[in-house]
Amino acid sequence: MLDEWLRRVRSWAPPKTFTSVHTIDAHTEGEPLRVIFSGFSDLEGETVLERRRWARDQRDHVRRALMWEPRGHPDMYGCIVMPPVTPEADLSVLFTHNEGFSTMCGHGIIGVATVLVECGLLESGGEDVEIGIDTPAGFVRAHVEVAADGSVLRVRFENVPSFAERLDATVDVAGVGEVRYDLGFGGAYYAYVDAAELDVALVPGEGARLIDLGRRIKRAVQDVDPPEHPDDQDLSFVYGTIFVGPPHEEGNHSRNVCVFADGEVDRCPTGTGVSGRLAIHHARGEIGVGESVRIESILGTCFDTRILAEVAAGDRTSILPEVAGRAWITGRHEFLIASDDPLRDGFLVR
Repeated sequence: MLDEWLRRVRSWAPPKTFTSVHTIDAHTEGEPLRVIFSGFSDLEGETVLERRRWARDQRDHVRRALMWEPRGHPDMYGCIVMPPVTPEADLSVLFTHNEGFSTMCGHGIIGVATVLVECGLLESGGEDVEIGIDTPAGFVRAHVEVAADGSVLRVRFENVPSFAERLDATVDVAGVGEVRYDLGFGGAYYAYVDAAELDVALVPGEGARLIDLGRRIKRAVQDVDPPEHPDDQDLSFVYGTIFVGPPHEEGNHSRNVCVFADGEVDRCPTGTGVSGRLAIHHARGEIGVGESVRIESILGTCFDTRILAEVAAGDRTSILPEVAGRAWITGRHEFLIASDDPLRDGFLVR
């Protein structure tokens, strides 16, 4: 009986009144990624930032339907696959989450590169596949290490120029008091704080406190002294708070916990976040060009990071960071949105 039902399920065609969206789901070192292949195919714009603005104004209901309940959850994350906008790129991507559309995502680059190669969407052509990707923050290059059976062993990518914006700044945070922070950019801006100074542990059981503190600190920095990106105003906002602490495993450099968007807790070490941290350590003379460090997440999963070079970005010296990690495919989905469903655009209960 069950075999017959499975056959019928596989052959069932949804009503034509339903909107169908196809995705491949994955996770990168624990952080979810929903790679979206339909539903956003008509995004307008000559650059990815222009497409981001258009999606925010015209397709936000599709984002909510795929990121929010009942198809997603408060910590869901997505990657919209689009045609490239620069000659050197193979594709462009737009990242999305519970609050809107982000400007860059390291775990998203590792995840989408894994999906593209393992699903045969890009020819592997050997043990090292190079993929050029346009993002809202700029062009990044991913290198995919492929096993003989076609599975992805690891992905490393060269991120956008990253820099330290402020060191040892302070801000008055409601309900907390004065908080010391660094501000760094690694494709997005983060306020970096010392977890010990805030008496919070970087473990899953402290999730609620981390969310509350992260929201408060992010809001305070954005309100009091918002960043100004040297190239584009659309990049000029504080995306999240990153709590930094000692590693839990000997030999690792440190542990990162990022609270971003509307209180999302990153399960991985945060690719853009570790890029900004490298820039901060470099500005302090603590990590030099060519040096590598391994940074843990709240789960203990790790990204390997390295400073490839110093580069010019506007009127400042920046670094070119490299980030490496692994991703795994978790599902293949055709999501259906019924036109008469009163909750078709999604909802959140937190």
